[in-house]
Amino acid sequence: MQRDLIIKWFFAHPPEKVWECLTDPELVNQWLMKNDFEPVVGHKFRFHTKPIPKMSFDGVVYCEVLEIIPNQKLVYTWKGGPEPGIIGLDTLLTWTLYPEADGTKLVLEHTGFKGFKNFIASVFMESGWKKGIARRFGKVLGEMK
Repeated sequence: MQRDLIIKWFFAHPPEKVWECLTDPELVNQWLMKNDFEPVVGHKFRFHTKPIPKMSFDGVVYCEVLEIIPNQKLVYTWKGGPEPGIIGLDTLLTWTLYPEADGTKLVLEHTGFKGFKNFIASVFMESGWKKGIARRFGKVLGEMK
């Protein structure tokens, strides 16, 4: 059993501005999670949030930047588990930006949810990406200079 998420948004802002919101660690902190992200291929970083023991999640997402095409594409791993060194979720995030006449279409592909437990996690994460994260991303984007 494997599940992949594909979520599409439209923002009335140019790709350069959307890209900045995706890659500036301080902005990412505002719409997603605390992090030590750097937009550099090979950079290993972490997101930090509240642990969810019932979902075998210690509150840390372990990531590594795999691909960067400025203003077009950002790819990184997204791994988590019940404690450091034990990974139960091993997925991939791909952000792709498509310029449109009046803004940017942003496509998030969160892929690789394998097994029943991760299938359940994907359902919760899909809801979060579509509701809270999309709203916060749009708010931060709108407040940027």
